[in-house]
Amino acid sequence: MTPLYRAQAGSVVAFATNGLLSATFISRIPALRESLDLNNSAIGLMLLAMGIGSVTALPLAGGLVMRWGAARVVRSCAILCTAALTLVAISGSWLEQVWLVGLFLVAYGVGYGIWDVAMNVEGAAVERLGGKTLMPQLHAMWSVGTVLGGVLGIALVGTLPTVWHIAAVAAVVLAICWWGTAGFLPAEPPREGHSPRRELLAAWRSPHTLLLGLMVLAFGAAEGSANDWVALAMIDGYDVSQRLGVACYAVFVFCMSLARFAGAKIIDRVGRQPVLITSAALAGTGIVLAVFAGSFGVALVGVVLWGFGAALGFPLGISIAADDETRAAARVSVVSTLAYGAFLGFPPILGAVGDQIGTLRSLLLVAVLMLPAAALAATVARRRDV
Repeated sequence: MTPLYRAQAGSVVAFATNGLLSATFISRIPALRESLDLNNSAIGLMLLAMGIGSVTALPLAGGLVMRWGAARVVRSCAILCTAALTLVAISGSWLEQVWLVGLFLVAYGVGYGIWDVAMNVEGAAVERLGGKTLMPQLHAMWSVGTVLGGVLGIALVGTLPTVWHIAAVAAVVLAICWWGTAGFLPAEPPREGHSPRRELLAAWRSPHTLLLGLMVLAFGAAEGSANDWVALAMIDGYDVSQRLGVACYAVFVFCMSLARFAGAKIIDRVGRQPVLITSAALAGTGIVLAVFAGSFGVALVGVVLWGFGAALGFPLGISIAADDETRAAARVSVVSTLAYGAFLGFPPILGAVGDQIGTLRSLLLVAVLMLPAAALAATVARRRDV
């Protein structure tokens, strides 16, 4: 096995195990809600602690990768995340202490956010050395990990206590991730005369990096809003059952995953810029169609287009951010911070707007964001020779 292939396999492992751990926790949220006797608002606040941890840590992630290397950072974060989620389970199920659950979710969010940046930096480096688009497929492997975590959750909920479920998955994730990161590319020594802090500040002052981050932010809003609201929007807007509403979300995720698996060859053939502009057009058109369809069947077609359109913005943005090998970690950190800000902040905005104009029509805000996303894609996406 060549070093490049080992690094690619290690990146697949890092993405998949990250998704598996995340979905395992999500599958146990109802059990934690029951053991802690919380309402939905309290659960939302508890989960916000995780998001705050991630967004707070993301600006620091690039400096850590530059100083320690991606393998060491991913391993450290895997230890932090698996330990934190195990302690979340113990605090919620055995100790029944909400404040401890919130505290350990902040810790998990910190590890999750830094792990995300580090594995994206490594994946982009492997992509760059291999000369072929890889990032969309790596993000698709994260989705595969979440599907596996969800299936395991369905099988184990009610048969295995929460603590043992999360602890067992955590142990497996840590072992597999440790093995996978052994194949990561060797860490580059710091460049003489350059400090991680200086490079991070330079990335935050770079107009190109900030514009790229805003583009990824728009695509992040398109993906994150669907995760939180597409099922409810179909239920409220077209008076379908909860099962059909959840099925719409499943269709969205399936289409997004399919586009990520298939998108690499298209990107290598036609270039990044046309793919990003087309993606923004598909997402915007799909959302408008879902809102104004007039019937559930046509709205479902809109969800399909939305899923295909939202799929490639985030991974392609990471690839562009990592084009400059010497500044990849700092730029990926900036772009990820802005993107995760959209994941955290935009769904609550849609909720507030939805209370005023309806859940379904509030999605038009996301469609509007696809206009600047397309314009920014034309500015920041450079075609790569392949």
